[in-house]
Amino acid sequence: MSKIRQQRTAEQIRYIFSELFRRELGDPRLMGVTVTEVTIDRELEHADIYVNALGDESRQDEVVQALTGAAGYLRRELSSRMRVRKAPQLHFHWDPRLAYAQEVDEILNSLDIPPAEDEASSGE
Repeated sequence: MSKIRQQRTAEQIRYIFSELFRRELGDPRLMGVTVTEVTIDRELEHADIYVNALGDESRQDEVVQALTGAAGYLRRELSSRMRVRKAPQLHFHWDPRLAYAQEVDEILNSLDIPPAEDEASSGE
């Protein structure tokens, strides 16, 4: 599979799962879960799905556990919506990037950087 087709397939999987999470899954453990990224191997056999619960890091274990338990249903739905012969094996991972971005934002906000001196006033 070409790299472009691989990326398009991963994006299509991300879109399908986003819609499923938002509209069809009734598990309360999965409320507010968003798909941040999907990577897929060249043979379309394995898909790594990265999720986050909108910055709620305390829900990491319960969200991944709920998604792993629903993997059969999600794979079947993916297969029917993509019309592929064989749906990839799904591997769910927690995406820590939102927490890292929040930490960096807090650090930047806590810095006390004095404003630069105006060059015109220093020349007088």
